[in-house]
Amino acid sequence: MHRIIEPKILYFGTPVVLISTRNPDRSFNLAPMSSAWWLNQSCMLGMSGRSKTVENLLREGQGVLNLPSTELVGAVDRLALTTGRNPVPESKAEIGYRYEPDKFGISGLTPIPADLVNAPLVAECPIQLEAQVEQVHAFDEQNGSIKAIEMRILRVHIAEDLLVPGASNYIDPEKWSPLIMNFCEFFGLSGKIHPSRLEPAFYGLPRKTEPATNIVAPA
Repeated sequence: MHRIIEPKILYFGTPVVLISTRNPDRSFNLAPMSSAWWLNQSCMLGMSGRSKTVENLLREGQGVLNLPSTELVGAVDRLALTTGRNPVPESKAEIGYRYEPDKFGISGLTPIPADLVNAPLVAECPIQLEAQVEQVHAFDEQNGSIKAIEMRILRVHIAEDLLVPGASNYIDPEKWSPLIMNFCEFFGLSGKIHPSRLEPAFYGLPRKTEPATNIVAPA
């Protein structure tokens, strides 16, 4: 049986991204978000236009998308209900946000210089993506503050232990354990449940000959 409902949010499970940006005074902001998806060499971010991160992205035109593993869940959670905006926007103050200028300090994470952008990498994150703003779109006509921000990835930093042996440009999905936000709760992955016929083509490996079962092809 299915029921028709009107959930308050539609967070069906997306990876957490720690976005680092530069403030006007050249200090750094760090903020977690989870409305993000990637295609080819670009990433689309969905965020409130009232956030300090969006303010910085629009002014500087660049930032770093740091992807935390499940091991960093405590550091990410310490950033919850904090904002780099001062004064705190009323909508955030109502749900308990407070102003925090030292995001790296309270999270216990370490900023290190990036190669191509003026925002720092998060040293502890296994994946760090230097990026620049390509386009900004209004996302929700009923709520003009929500922005969809297209970021073009300029440089990718990957922890060596995540790479496929003998294929230095490929990440081993069985080694990467992203932190997932699922309806405002933290989750990890449960592990591979079925081999994919896409894998050989993606990694340039010999095609698998065994028949695949219980696979529904995309429409």
